[in-house]
Amino acid sequence: MSNYVCVLDTQKAPQTPVHPAVARRLLTAKAAAVFKRFPFTIILKAAGPGPLFVRQHRLKIDPGSKTTGLALLDGDKVVWIAELTHRGQRIKDALEKRRAIRRGRRQRKTRYRPARFDNRRRPEGWLPPSLQSRVCNVMTWVRRLRGLCAITALSQELVRFDMQLMQNPEIAGVEYQQGELAGYEVREYLLEKWHRTCAYCGKKEVPLEVEHITPRSRGGSNRVSNLTLACVPCNQKKDKQTAAEFGYPQIQVQARLPLKDAAAVNATRWELYHALQATGLSVETSTGGRTKYNRTRLGLAKSHWADAACVGASTPETLVVSATRPLGITALGHGRRQVVCTDAHGFPRGGPGRVKRVQGFSTRDIVRLVQPTGKYHGVHVGRLTGIRVEGRHSLKTREGQEITGKASNMTLVQRGDGYAYTS
Repeated sequence: MSNYVCVLDTQKAPQTPVHPAVARRLLTAKAAAVFKRFPFTIILKAAGPGPLFVRQHRLKIDPGSKTTGLALLDGDKVVWIAELTHRGQRIKDALEKRRAIRRGRRQRKTRYRPARFDNRRRPEGWLPPSLQSRVCNVMTWVRRLRGLCAITALSQELVRFDMQLMQNPEIAGVEYQQGELAGYEVREYLLEKWHRTCAYCGKKEVPLEVEHITPRSRGGSNRVSNLTLACVPCNQKKDKQTAAEFGYPQIQVQARLPLKDAAAVNATRWELYHALQATGLSVETSTGGRTKYNRTRLGLAKSHWADAACVGASTPETLVVSATRPLGITALGHGRRQVVCTDAHGFPRGGPGRVKRVQGFSTRDIVRLVQPTGKYHGVHVGRLTGIRVEGRHSLKTREGQEITGKASNMTLVQRGDGYAYTS
């Protein structure tokens, strides 16, 4: 089932989200109009008989390095879910490309001038742009959802892995394999690090056991640096051998490597927490181990939105999942600030594009094109990928087709807001 529909009154004040069928009846009766396509929002055309009771909602956030889960809860009911894909790696690649161009130009033109970047001072709390974009993306959607729904509380997964619980050396036996919260912390960390595969044979989608790289009988400890995942046959076959004796010396090296994605989440967690606190709402925090504990208890499949719905101690004993199809949100940015484009060798190529909007359309706007004739005649909905002064614009449809049409045949669906959507 798709998400519930956000509702605004005549003064654009958020109301309680309604079932898609209710929104369809309001639109058919012309009692409401479409206010926003993504997320789908309607606005009432006439004021109600009196003040309406607006239910209070909690927005839950599961921050991730690549994808962040969002879930909106009305008591024990999940009414809206989304998965926000970040563009941190693309920002990092673009900055490295720019650095290479500037370094090459400095070598060619001004060899006498040393680099100046070592003398620059960074303000307190500075984050690299690739990490700061993750915080900004989440805060953008917190602000947007607050304008579309009555949100009074927030929940954030602040600590991905509770290292104090993971260092407990007394967990053993059945409690070690399927224990309470501490066991979930260790197991979730290992599942994340070893990509949910057997470290020895590489099998996926099979029961995995927590396995000691150096067995306890050989002096190995319960520390996470000595733990990995193995399927039942490999675990039994390895028996009391070390990973090197079993023929996998690289396992010990890999076990000591840090998690890149976990490092990105840990680097931004407090910045996001302080930004959420600045909203003035009540902010609840929790750990990744508790999130998995709640999700396993509720019987939900692993996904970003399900993790978000299970964040924190506020997760109810029973959860009614009214929305199961998340809104896919991908961060695109708002274009480049580069004045002059360069070729593959860093030399200037062409002039800067100064035209931002032509006949009311801009790049990345979502439009509806009615193509009267030609190969692609018919109705198409897509995102503009290029605008031209003469009024013939290019758009990419949901099916991936590249179509060029006249601006006079296009109708604006939604302005480009820096994000792409899949429903």
